[in-house]
Amino acid sequence: MMVTRGAILIKNGRVIDPSSKTDKVLDIYIEGGKFSKIGKNLKSRDAKVLDVKGKIVLPGLIDIHTHLREPGKENVETILSGSVAAVHGGFTSICCMPNTTPPIDNASTLDFILEKARDAHCNIYPIAAITKERKGETLSEMVELKNLGAVGFSDDGKGVKDSLLMRRAMEYSLMLNVPILEHCEDENLSIGGSMNEGYTSTVLGLQGIPKESEEIMVARDLLLAELTGARLHICHVSTKRSVELIREAKKRGVKVTCEVTPHHFTLTEEAVKSFDTNTKVNPPLRTKEDIKAIEKGLKDGTIDAIVSDHAPHLSTEKEFEYENAPFGMIGLQTTLSLVMKQLVEREILTLSEAVEKLTINPAKILNLKKGQIKIGHDADLAIMDPRKQWQFRQEDIKSLSINSPFIGWEFKGKAVCTIVGGRIEFSE
Repeated sequence: MMVTRGAILIKNGRVIDPSSKTDKVLDIYIEGGKFSKIGKNLKSRDAKVLDVKGKIVLPGLIDIHTHLREPGKENVETILSGSVAAVHGGFTSICCMPNTTPPIDNASTLDFILEKARDAHCNIYPIAAITKERKGETLSEMVELKNLGAVGFSDDGKGVKDSLLMRRAMEYSLMLNVPILEHCEDENLSIGGSMNEGYTSTVLGLQGIPKESEEIMVARDLLLAELTGARLHICHVSTKRSVELIREAKKRGVKVTCEVTPHHFTLTEEAVKSFDTNTKVNPPLRTKEDIKAIEKGLKDGTIDAIVSDHAPHLSTEKEFEYENAPFGMIGLQTTLSLVMKQLVEREILTLSEAVEKLTINPAKILNLKKGQIKIGHDADLAIMDPRKQWQFRQEDIKSLSINSPFIGWEFKGKAVCTIVGGRIEFSE
């Protein structure tokens, strides 16, 4: 993978930067890894010139929910391989979740992540565990982990069952000025389930996961965030009632944000009829009614961010029966194109609204100085060709795992160049 350094002059691109409400054809000059000049008819004798006429220049995309599997499962994904997949999808910053082996719940594991991140092709931000070993019994050393570089706390993959423990975690996070990123699931309700509970699960003979397993935890955590004044971020929202609960809480002034994945606004439980285990995700694919509510939540601002929830698994793991296969699918390379296909082309969101949920909003949630094209800031950019017709093929996958239900799908719109800190990390 070739990396290009040095001054870069980007000419004639349509620059869309929601943070400054910019949507116009501009030139961008990058020098010393920073945005140096932004304007019209810029010139430079020494810079590498990229004429991107007809293409769209975006702030580098930010994914605040990825699983990189290192340490522990380096045959499934590494920080390096995940970063390659990221830049091929237009992402310049990704946040790795703590459900590794061992989990990111101590200083040595966090240091290991940060050391590996130095060789990555994009910015890597670690999210540390709320509780030790993600067991939900004892809080991790949150102060130490924050001081070492953790940008938030989550036990993702598990919800924190103990309400008092979650209250204490929120109180610490408030003191540290970082969010709690909560996987909302009451495992007493969802245990043994492998898809959405309802008519389809009954027909297929699969044990279901009721929507209430998510919604009960959403409601509890909203109340705890209201009690403590902490910043709560709810991961991968999937149901109509969850969206409604979050909307109502925002109106009350609760400091809550939330995210949605492309698979939850693209696929319904009907996709499970194929018994393709790549459709097995947690939370599960829901119903058309839930997708409509998610679309409304995206449009009215209830849902703040779009994330990949990139969750690699080996093909041998996914070859088990549906009930026994692991949850998760990869998504770094398809997120932007699914957003274009499902939200922008169908006019659920304008392009600027969609980009906002992939750039400045995620940056604000985690206090990152990213997600905008601004002089003096790190030169992180994604250049997208909105007219590029392409098919997502297995041989194009840069992840070490290929567990995606979108293999073979046709798309229009693709990241064709990704610049991280003034370095061209990917270009077609």
